[in-house]
Amino acid sequence: MRATIIHGPGDIRVEERDYPTVQLPTDAVVKVAAACVCGSDLWPYRGVREVRRPTAIGHEFIGTVESVGEDVTGLAVGDFVIAPFVVSCGECPQCLNGVTVACDHLAGWGSKDDTGHAIDGGQGQAVRVPLADSTLVKVPGVTEPEDALRASLLTLSDVMATGHHAALAAKAGPGRTVVVVGDGAVGLCGVLAAKRLGAERVIAMSRHADRQAIAREFGATDIVEERGEAGVAKVRELLGGVLADSVLECVGTKESMEQALHSVRPGGALGFVGVPTGGAEIPPRYLFDTNISVSGGMAPARTYIPELLADVLDGKINPGRVFDSVMPLEEAPEAYRAMDERRAIKVLLEP
Repeated sequence: MRATIIHGPGDIRVEERDYPTVQLPTDAVVKVAAACVCGSDLWPYRGVREVRRPTAIGHEFIGTVESVGEDVTGLAVGDFVIAPFVVSCGECPQCLNGVTVACDHLAGWGSKDDTGHAIDGGQGQAVRVPLADSTLVKVPGVTEPEDALRASLLTLSDVMATGHHAALAAKAGPGRTVVVVGDGAVGLCGVLAAKRLGAERVIAMSRHADRQAIAREFGATDIVEERGEAGVAKVRELLGGVLADSVLECVGTKESMEQALHSVRPGGALGFVGVPTGGAEIPPRYLFDTNISVSGGMAPARTYIPELLADVLDGKINPGRVFDSVMPLEEAPEAYRAMDERRAIKVLLEP
């Protein structure tokens, strides 16, 4: 089969790999219907995170179950499924508490499971899924989704679940004002999540017209293009002299965290989901003096998918709008370039 492999900074190749098969009784093999490039994939692509050897890449995919191991009881050949961005067992204390990203048997796509068997990356034609019953989410009544639904289902594997996590962590809800720092796919999904949770006013920080348009479509009431102190001042002006009740940090740099922290009112809440790439971004003394609460981290997508899936299937939300480009799998190197150069918000790959 064909699969995307990262060899080093700026070096993405689509290469031939063995087609996956069931290796363990709890496995399933999924034929990928759609995958995508994530903003976090750009960190190794840019050399921010080291690539020690050629590695299969991609952690967001949806598709059809082709085969199952003898211990898989909740899935059948032909089921259409969503794969969260990590593998989880569903039975350990962390999973039972909803924190599936801290599972005792945690494994990532493109790595190895805890038995030492290799796991395929998500940006390929097929994937062996360990712990399939607890990891995959079946999409009821769907076998071959049309393009718009396919795109929205794919966001649930990561970016929509992550935006939702940020909104929950920031306590977004009725009567609250929200600022979203970051206008990538996660930030835009954060806008949608805050609106879905009933936020009264949602301010998106963005300098790009195409992203601003989607933010408004998703429920943003205001756009702030300014950054730093000027951005904070603009937020204060829009909110009548106060800062936001809730702020979502959806980038992961030192600068974005500083922007987010200084956009929250004293006693407010900050939800952070950007993969950290900077230095010491959260100063304890500032939190102590302002009583700002900070929460967030890696989103337990497997926990959130059923709730978000229901709204997607009911047509209440359409997060798939974050995909502004569709490319065949063979053009994965160009997909990475397009996102790295900010010519695309998020690229959907068709195997």
